[in-house]
Amino acid sequence: MIDSFKTALEKELTDGILKYWSEQTIDHKNGGFYGQISYDNKVNAEADKGAIMHARILWTFASAYRQLGDQKYLEICDYAYAYIKANFLDEKNGGVFWMVDYLGNKVDGKKQIYANAFVIYAFSEYAMAKGIVEPLELALNIFQDIEEHSFDQELNGYFEAYTEEWVLMEDLRLSEKDKNEKKTNNTHLHILEAYTTLYIATKNQKVGQQLRNLIELFLDKILDTDTYHFKLFFDEKWTLKSDEISYGHDIEGAWLIQEAAVALGDDALLEKVKEVAVKIAEVTLAEGIAEDGAIVNEGDPSGITDTDRHWWPQIEAMVGFINAYENSENEVYLQAAHRLWKYTEAHLINKEFGEWWWRVDENNIPNLEEDKVGPWKAPYHNGRACIEGIKRLEKIQQVQTT
Repeated sequence: MIDSFKTALEKELTDGILKYWSEQTIDHKNGGFYGQISYDNKVNAEADKGAIMHARILWTFASAYRQLGDQKYLEICDYAYAYIKANFLDEKNGGVFWMVDYLGNKVDGKKQIYANAFVIYAFSEYAMAKGIVEPLELALNIFQDIEEHSFDQELNGYFEAYTEEWVLMEDLRLSEKDKNEKKTNNTHLHILEAYTTLYIATKNQKVGQQLRNLIELFLDKILDTDTYHFKLFFDEKWTLKSDEISYGHDIEGAWLIQEAAVALGDDALLEKVKEVAVKIAEVTLAEGIAEDGAIVNEGDPSGITDTDRHWWPQIEAMVGFINAYENSENEVYLQAAHRLWKYTEAHLINKEFGEWWWRVDENNIPNLEEDKVGPWKAPYHNGRACIEGIKRLEKIQQVQTT
């Protein structure tokens, strides 16, 4: 099972995800990548282009190059990096603009910390792929901007969003579906993954200090140790403002926090985080996995509230369950990961037009309204999970053969 599982991930990564994004999404006329492509590959060549999507593309191809060594992936990295540097970096005020138009002109200069974190993540991965210093210098500049403006020196954590000139905004929401609160699980999670990669690339002491602080924040403030769900929305004093459960964020957060602890090299902290990661996987498996093996979208203390299967939680949960198997050697987690992959392969991959559906309902009917390529839809979740899955399954094979 492990060998065929790994082979399937390799095939989807190279012949599916990376092939699609390298062949279908590059805006050769105006630069960067198209801001919007529908499920059936209709390109909106004049759609605005988002910082998050561009950073996620850069990160994915940099990571793929480091895993696979194919020069064509590095060429796409060079192209994406040059576009982000030229069009999204705010040379006057620091940080990263939210959105540019199809020609690359700024249309929204706000500083959403989530987007700034993704550029750190991408630049750090690219620097390691390319073996050059400049992206790390730029990433450290953005790190300093986040620490100077967004970090709450008094009550800890990071505020969500600022104007172009770094004034805290009234509307802090990352998207329309989010609550307008000052601190969120989601933003803290993606700062954590960015700081993890920046620390691996630089071993900068301040980055390491703030990375450790983020792990402790997740354990002390964001994790509900009664339920082993991550709480989602808070005010500035860390008062909980929502009882929603996001099963995808739970299981994704479990393995990302463990990766952060691995990067720090603190054995005691790592053991603590491993126990938490297995417990979250246990709860996710019990509460969030449907009879067909898919992970459902959302719930609350009363039970499941949204049975749709979005593309990214399926594949993040696959990694989270493989991680739980590595920690516990409990076969139930490896089987759950494989079921998630088989479900994804059958129902989330758009076999007619390429890449993946945004979501399908509980009857596996795809949603045709949501984009295949857009400000939030990039190859990062599915690309990263394939890369992680391949690495981890190889490691499991090695252990089993020795």
